[in-house]
Amino acid sequence: MTEPSAEVIRGSTRPAVTEPSAEVIRSSTRLRSVPLVPEIQLYQASEPMSVWQQTEQATGRIGLDPPFWAFAWAGGQALARYLLDHPEAVTGRHAIDVASGSGLVAIAAVLAGAAAVTAYDIDPLAAAAIAVNADANGVAVPTVLADVRLHDDLPSPGTDLVLVADAFYEQELAAEVLRLAERSRDHGAAVLIGDFGRAYLPRARLVPLASYDVPGLRVLEDADVKHTTVWTLR
Repeated sequence: MTEPSAEVIRGSTRPAVTEPSAEVIRSSTRLRSVPLVPEIQLYQASEPMSVWQQTEQATGRIGLDPPFWAFAWAGGQALARYLLDHPEAVTGRHAIDVASGSGLVAIAAVLAGAAAVTAYDIDPLAAAAIAVNADANGVAVPTVLADVRLHDDLPSPGTDLVLVADAFYEQELAAEVLRLAERSRDHGAAVLIGDFGRAYLPRARLVPLASYDVPGLRVLEDADVKHTTVWTLR
């Protein structure tokens, strides 16, 4: 394996962990298949608090972002499953994966035939996780550290597919992601969203495409199985 690396966008206001280490990811998680998408393996944690503590100790920093990158969330699993089952939705396209986390959706897009996929996340450890996860699945996913709320220039020219999963849990973030999605659609890009119906999901603006029962989520959600939908914009 080559040592993964992440591209860092200039101008980000987020504090960065110096040289995010692939070893931090590997030592605090275990490489396992994703329940709904067994074709893909990710470095995953068994529960949130211990991996949070381990990464803070390993990096020598406190107050790190929650380790969203250490789990395969319901929306990401559903969207990844959809892409693999419907390669016509992604084949040959230039995609961005917003708030990529573990990189599950981006990896699925590459495996489904995307021409190129760039992952965006604000957390340097997520960038490291995306890199090691992509490497574990034999693909390349360039990763950019950026807060989409601060970048009105997204999507970049040539992007014709925008992927979003599990990004509607906080009101301000949800509003900004929706604006990005609508701007992308207005520029001719397709938009696919994976979400089980979080508090700020704009259901009235969306059309359901497919639904899946995503198992094994008791440690993350209020139920072990979450009925999760893949949506597109009206």
